[in-house]
Amino acid sequence: MSVVDLARFMDDLATESGHAILPFFRAAFGLEDKGRAGGGFDPVTEADRAAEVSLRNMIRRTFPTHGIIGEEFGSDHPEAECTWVLDPIDGTRAFIAGLPSWGTLIGLMHQGVPVRGLMHQPYLGERFSGDGAHALFRGPRGERDLRTRRCEGLAEALLATTDPRLFAEGAEREGFGRVEAAVRMSRYGTDCYAYCMLAAGQIDLVVEAGLKPHDIVALIPIIEGAGGVVTTWEGGPAAAGGRIVAAGDRGLHAAAMAMLNG
Repeated sequence: MSVVDLARFMDDLATESGHAILPFFRAAFGLEDKGRAGGGFDPVTEADRAAEVSLRNMIRRTFPTHGIIGEEFGSDHPEAECTWVLDPIDGTRAFIAGLPSWGTLIGLMHQGVPVRGLMHQPYLGERFSGDGAHALFRGPRGERDLRTRRCEGLAEALLATTDPRLFAEGAEREGFGRVEAAVRMSRYGTDCYAYCMLAAGQIDLVVEAGLKPHDIVALIPIIEGAGGVVTTWEGGPAAAGGRIVAAGDRGLHAAAMAMLNG
C-alpha cells in the first residue's frame, strides 16, 4: 500500500471509529470501572469498546500480518514488523462529562518506531495527523500545516497536563511542581488534546507520567512533524510511555528536563 493509500486508510479508520463513538457522546451509556481496588477510578464505556472493535476489524481485513496494540482488548502479534497502536477514546473522563477534549488515537509503528499518527475528534470534526516530517490539521474551516511555536523559556511557557495527581508522591511530583511554578500558566484535563495544541502552536509544554503506549504513540509523529520534541523525562524514546515531556521548542524541552530531574 502506498503512502497516499495508507493516509487514506487511516482516515477511513478515523471515520469508522467516529461513527461508532458519536451515538454515545452526551447520551446515556454503560460505564465500567477497570480500576483495581485502591487504584483509583479507571473508566471504560461502551463507546470505547465499540470503536476499538471496529478499528481492529478494519485493520485485520486490510493488513492481516500487522500487529495491534489496543487499550481495551490488549495486544495481537505486537512483535510484527508493522504494529497499530489504538486508543479509541483518549480522555474517557472528559467523554463521560460531555466535554469535547477527548479524541481517538491511531498510531502505526514500524519496527518499534512510531511512523504515522492521527488524532480524530469526531464531535468537532477535527483531525490532526503527522508522519514525523510533516503534520496537518483538518477541520470544518479547512486545513493547514501544523507548526509548533518558539518559546524563549519556562517563564513564557504555557504548560498542560491531564491531572497533577497522576504524578507519584516524592521526587516525581516535586519535579512537576518545580516546572509548574516556573511557567506562565498551566492547564489541566487536556489528555491527547494538549499534544495536538502543542503541535498547533497554542501550548508550549506538556508534562505527564504513567502513560501507556496507546496514550502516546499516535501523538509522536504529529508533534515531531510539527517541529516539536517528545521524550521521556530522561530523554529517551517516548513510544513505551511512562513519564513524558513534550515541547514545541528544543531549548524549552531541555530546560524542562533539567528542572524535572533536578
